[in-house]
Amino acid sequence: MPSDTLAPRPASATAPPDDGTDRTVPRIVPRRRTGQWAAAAAVLVLLALVLRSVIRNDAFQWDVVADYFLTTAVLRGLGLTLWLTAAVMALGFVLGTLLATMRLSANPVLRGVSWGYVWLFRSMPVLVQLLFWFNIGALYPTILGIKTVHLLGPVTIALIGLTLHEAAYAAEVVRGGILSVEAGQLEAAQSLGLGAWRRLRRIVLPQAMRSIVPPAGNMLIGTLKGTSIVSVIAVQDLLYSVQLVYHRTYQVIPLLLVATLWYIAVTSVLGAGQYYLERHYARGTAGAR
Repeated sequence: MPSDTLAPRPASATAPPDDGTDRTVPRIVPRRRTGQWAAAAAVLVLLALVLRSVIRNDAFQWDVVADYFLTTAVLRGLGLTLWLTAAVMALGFVLGTLLATMRLSANPVLRGVSWGYVWLFRSMPVLVQLLFWFNIGALYPTILGIKTVHLLGPVTIALIGLTLHEAAYAAEVVRGGILSVEAGQLEAAQSLGLGAWRRLRRIVLPQAMRSIVPPAGNMLIGTLKGTSIVSVIAVQDLLYSVQLVYHRTYQVIPLLLVATLWYIAVTSVLGAGQYYLERHYARGTAGAR
């Protein structure tokens, strides 16, 4: 009578034949990158030598840098630089968004005006624009019965010139961000009956910000450094403030280092803010990190 249970197979039937070969899985060894490590060591040595020469070079006068770093004149100039940067970026992007909307309009007149503005102000160096505005009194001595000499001071001229220049670049940044949004998103919003303003605010801009934030962050840092050009029209920004000091003390190098260190510090803070803002808008995408 046959058994209902299966008899176990002999071990010799399941085990592979022992032919004397070693079947151990080979260990993966990473490739040695001797050249790269040697190059990295050489770069570190070179950086250490440069840093040592900067620190130990008495010509930099680091004690003078420390004395003037937190003086009232320097901090006042830094405050004006920060205010001018914030105001120019805010007004520039407001005007730039309007220009970008005009450029994407179906009206050929609006498209033409927007294109002409961007073409003109991107073609002119910002220093030339500031000098034109500084000499506006030679072209229009009075505006609405008010003398332009009393109407436009150096700070106002700097704000107008930099804002008009910044708006031309902001318009292209915003336009590129809007164009990065898929057309299907707009079609879906239209099918839901959303108005144009609500589509822009709730659908387009949140998605466009992923493309707008990186170049806008670069523009912000560029504007911060670009405000130093207003010193040519006697606006007492950070650079002009240290210039006033070293024209009196003849300590040019340490005062320029004071301005440089402040620019580096503020730029580093703005760069960190840009990183977290990019990560915020990149949530749920491959760009999130």
